[in-house]
Amino acid sequence: MKGFIKKLIPKFLLRFYHRTLAHLAAWRYGYPSRKIIVIGVTGTGGKSTVINLIGRILEEAGYKVGWTTTFNFKVAQREWMNKTKMTMLGRFGLQKLLKQMVLAGCEYALIETSSEGILQSRHEGIDYDIAVFNNLSPEHLERHGGFENYRAAKGKLFLKLKDKNKIIDGQKIRKISVVNLDDDNADYFLKFSADEKWGFTASNAEKQSIKIIKSENIKINNNGTEFSVKEQSFSLNLLGKFNAANALAAVTVALSQDVDLDVCAKGLAKVKNMAGRMEAVAKSPFKVVVDYAHTPDELEKVYQTLKTENQRLICVLGAAGGGRDKWKRPEFGKIADQYGSEIIITNEDPYDEDPQKIIDAVASGIKNNHYEKILDRGEAIKRAVELAQPGDTIIISGKGCEQCIMGPSGQKIPWDDREIAKKFL
Repeated sequence: MKGFIKKLIPKFLLRFYHRTLAHLAAWRYGYPSRKIIVIGVTGTGGKSTVINLIGRILEEAGYKVGWTTTFNFKVAQREWMNKTKMTMLGRFGLQKLLKQMVLAGCEYALIETSSEGILQSRHEGIDYDIAVFNNLSPEHLERHGGFENYRAAKGKLFLKLKDKNKIIDGQKIRKISVVNLDDDNADYFLKFSADEKWGFTASNAEKQSIKIIKSENIKINNNGTEFSVKEQSFSLNLLGKFNAANALAAVTVALSQDVDLDVCAKGLAKVKNMAGRMEAVAKSPFKVVVDYAHTPDELEKVYQTLKTENQRLICVLGAAGGGRDKWKRPEFGKIADQYGSEIIITNEDPYDEDPQKIIDAVASGIKNNHYEKILDRGEAIKRAVELAQPGDTIIISGKGCEQCIMGPSGQKIPWDDREIAKKFL
């Protein structure tokens, strides 16, 4: 009913409503973003990881930090899991959290800024100082009406850098953009004005009039990732080349804030894992990994990282319902077909859709491999454990550390892939 009513309301009225609420929320909590340096991170994948890595580096540098991401919240020393099933909180919830950060003495606020949040003006009423672009691949295309609109929504975060510079403790805060130069959309995000423009790259990308931070000597092993920036070596306890890029984004932000490279290295070395992001919940006699990958690009990167020449990959996957990106369902099946030795397709977040139809759509992308369709996600994970042999890797994707499965009429069914996997182990 709520969705039906929204369709009847003219779009310009909805935009006015959302913006009004955003500014009302900022007023209600005393415009907290004016009293703290605000970093917004946007992109398709890795936003939560980048924010956590930036935060750990800034803490290593002696700053008090707060953040909000898809999987966790932090206010100074207090940290807790995000159970809201929202990447970006609603306007009042977000402003309230910013107020808590200010009261706790935080000097930096890090906000995972999603295209959906921007579409609903949740970024309005927030004075951003640093905008970070991580990467871009097709997602939420139905919601935005195409890739160009999706990218443009991300760009609205960078438009916020045109706002007036804030003064904190007598110091003028610089407006800074940080862009992944290895992404095909880098030029689009670099066109937005800023006091300073920084870029990060693992290649030889060159751009005029921006400060470039380059990673070299990238090495991926079973325990993590190593790379270097200038003469400084970094050791990261996170798997995958994409996590080297996430770490480099965090280092670039830190350098823009005059944090030394050795402090960056110390901060990153203390990060042991990232909840629900390539998180190993078992390592023997076979490995079990849980990951949030929810786009074809992310899923393939996860499979590429985990797949070795003589290793079997057991893939447990599904796709979200609610009309979300139906195009990518067979793509998931196609990618699993390419990398998986055993494939189990299961329920994820059906919302009001028929979960069996979602599973069938994923299966339609599989042409060469045997696969099983098991509607019950718990039974699917159990089956994967039964199939696993010593040396295999089970990868359970799509939900990460999320604490519920979304059913019809907004029903939230308590869930945690990690705990379910441990139960069957």
